[in-house]
Amino acid sequence: MSTVGATVDRVLNAGSLESVAKPLEISRKSRVYVNRNLRLDKIEMVGFDMDYTLAIYNQARIEELSMRATLDKLCKAKGYPEEIRHLSYDPALAIRGLVVDRANGNIFKPDRYGFPGRARHGLADLERERVSLLYQRERMRLSTGRYAWIDSLFALPEAVLYAGLVDYFDHKVEADRPDYLALWDNIRECIDMAHRDGSIKEIVRDQMASFIERDPHLAETLHKLRSSGKRLFLLTNSAWDYTDPVMRYLLDGQLGAYPSWRNYFDVVVVSACKPEFFTGDLPFNDLAADGTVLARPSEGPFIRGRVYSGGNLKQFEERARVGGDKVLYVGDHIYGDMLRSRKSSSWRTAMILQELEHELTTTDALRPQLVALDQLDARLIQLDTNLNERQSAMRALQRLDIDDDRPEGAEVQAARRAVKDDIDRLRAALKITKAEHRLAERETDLAFNPHWGPIFREGSEISKFGEQVEAYACVYTSRVSNLRFYSPMQYFRGPRDRMPHERF
Repeated sequence: MSTVGATVDRVLNAGSLESVAKPLEISRKSRVYVNRNLRLDKIEMVGFDMDYTLAIYNQARIEELSMRATLDKLCKAKGYPEEIRHLSYDPALAIRGLVVDRANGNIFKPDRYGFPGRARHGLADLERERVSLLYQRERMRLSTGRYAWIDSLFALPEAVLYAGLVDYFDHKVEADRPDYLALWDNIRECIDMAHRDGSIKEIVRDQMASFIERDPHLAETLHKLRSSGKRLFLLTNSAWDYTDPVMRYLLDGQLGAYPSWRNYFDVVVVSACKPEFFTGDLPFNDLAADGTVLARPSEGPFIRGRVYSGGNLKQFEERARVGGDKVLYVGDHIYGDMLRSRKSSSWRTAMILQELEHELTTTDALRPQLVALDQLDARLIQLDTNLNERQSAMRALQRLDIDDDRPEGAEVQAARRAVKDDIDRLRAALKITKAEHRLAERETDLAFNPHWGPIFREGSEISKFGEQVEAYACVYTSRVSNLRFYSPMQYFRGPRDRMPHERF
């Protein structure tokens, strides 16, 4: 067979129905999950955040590094006692989707309606009665300054450190200890300080392999998208002096056709200041090879190979000559990447949820227990229904005004005794089933996280974080390289949405 004939045969076979990966053939932890329809064939340009999107961090190591650097700043810049340097680090103390109550030193996990489920003060669980007293007596406004959202992996060390320091100071008698509001503000200031002065990033740069996971399939994924005719861009808040070494570590030398990581991207924007990039009007600056800002910024279309900093959405679309729903942006931050881009533009969104792999692996391992939990839910509903019916029957019998000495009176008394026996039996069964349900729910939650349970659920409801992912991400997956399992022309079809009365 000629070379041309072999190429034609390979192309035809590559497009055959038998060769196309079917969703059910992809492992669950590697699938792309769809909230709303997304046609990749309509996408002309695909953009990527860097940190926690292209660069997947060893979460436990980066969190502890951030915590130690912040403790150092608290001692040196804020005069906190040296003793706090020895606080232990527990990565399970925080997950995405938590809310910090800065006024009371509490951290809680809200459901999709914003109502707190489980909550903790420092390192201790709050009783349900206390949670109800604090948060269910009046309408909560989680958008006020009293509350701080833990909505990114970047923010997890702040919550872990806050919990530890609340507990530490609660057990101290010093008169000058900070109040809960000041404590949170000091943590935020010092962690920002540690990032700005390089205390964290210098260590990561020097020990890249210890903190960042090099995905062996990332390069081929980006190449697959480029080969389909799509342009790629990088849009990151990280500065050039950090972006360049991280991207070199991830991509340089991975594919022969791309000598440098910059060859994968048509546009590179650093120090983007998201979410202000989507809402503000900062100008684009051109950077020299050493990362310094050129005196005269370029105008007109972006120049391939040039690095830009700052910028804004309107100018980006004008200079890239593409916009609206022809752009897909891939990021990890529910606010800075997903929400703001969805509210400020028509860009389509794909969210990277590093935790999804753990959630899916745990869900699969617990499938029998989760099925049993569903059965307990159904049994509780049935017992409640039966109990309500028997109680209604008892009320009807008690309204009958019949002399007990008459024959029908004895019959009514017998009926009342029978219904009372049914009520007692149902109440006992309900009590036992509720206890079984609490135990089963507790055991499954512990498998996901010993303090907070699964990230996407709070009790029987979707968590607030889960609701935000559903609302602002067109699709979501655990890592960028999962896109390699799908055609660059893939039509991701969202599930048929149903209201409760439409479900069978």
